[in-house]
Amino acid sequence: MGPAISPVTISLQEPDSSCMIGLSAPMQEARHEMQKVAASTCTVLITGETGTGKELAAEFIHKNSLRRNKPFVCINCAAIPDSLFESELFGHTKGAFTGADDPHEGLLRAADGGTVFFDEIGDMSLFAQAKVLRVIERKEVCRLGGVHRTPLDVRFLAATNQDLETMMSQGSFRKDLFFRLDVVRINLPPLRDRRADIPLLVDHYRRQFGCRSGCSIPEFSDECLQCFSRYEWPGNIRELKNILEDLFLGFVPEQIRPEHLPERLRFMKRQHGDLSQSERELLLSALFSAKWNKSKAAKKLHWSRMSVYRKIAKYGISKTVNEPPFGGGRPDPL
Repeated sequence: MGPAISPVTISLQEPDSSCMIGLSAPMQEARHEMQKVAASTCTVLITGETGTGKELAAEFIHKNSLRRNKPFVCINCAAIPDSLFESELFGHTKGAFTGADDPHEGLLRAADGGTVFFDEIGDMSLFAQAKVLRVIERKEVCRLGGVHRTPLDVRFLAATNQDLETMMSQGSFRKDLFFRLDVVRINLPPLRDRRADIPLLVDHYRRQFGCRSGCSIPEFSDECLQCFSRYEWPGNIRELKNILEDLFLGFVPEQIRPEHLPERLRFMKRQHGDLSQSERELLLSALFSAKWNKSKAAKKLHWSRMSVYRKIAKYGISKTVNEPPFGGGRPDPL
């Protein structure tokens, strides 16, 4: 057994909070909550779907806190095996185990005075959860193989895309740790709930990737932006960023149009034609063609299954009410 390099980010510089882009009401509300908790020292639990920017939110809180000039340490909870967990986080003494030829300070001590961010804490094992709970409660660490406890001056932030309440009921997440973390909760909205921010994000990334590639910065056609707006973005901002980065890897035209986009986004233009077909009619067409199988309809629309259920409720769609007369079906445009 020996120490390994953890997937950890340690920043001594002020993080760039410019990527917390958004003027939509959900984003302004989230930013207001982050600014409010930044001034405190309480533990914060950041929730949200994958790709919504939970690490950026943690950096934003750190940057706006009194600890801004101290380290910000991001720890990927899913990437450190239990066999290395104590050594990596708490450090070890010389000779604590085979291969421990030199003492190791540990990540928590490296963050002294700053902020520790446990990313995707829902992926942490029960063994690791017990160790982290003890540190949060006592604010002190003891190196593996050592006997002396050292006071720890850090602020703890955590994030997850999982439902920790459900995990608690299933016994896979400790209740005592949950209530230690859930002092203040900030939920980041998915991109589909803040579509007004899409043009701002597109403009930010097109300038970033355009400058990086050394080419002229292209414009996006209105049709292209409408495709972005219609898409459900299951991967959220991370998916949008990846799509835009890929566009700048090859030849970049002066204007990016729908035909330059990935198939799943071009699909939206084909479905909407001139993009005037209502969302309700689009959903009905997919449901009829899928014989009201909501999972198949979601796949046809490139939406999540939950989005289909949500929009069925939104538009008051009922199989009984909306079934075509005489058992006839609508033509399948898919």
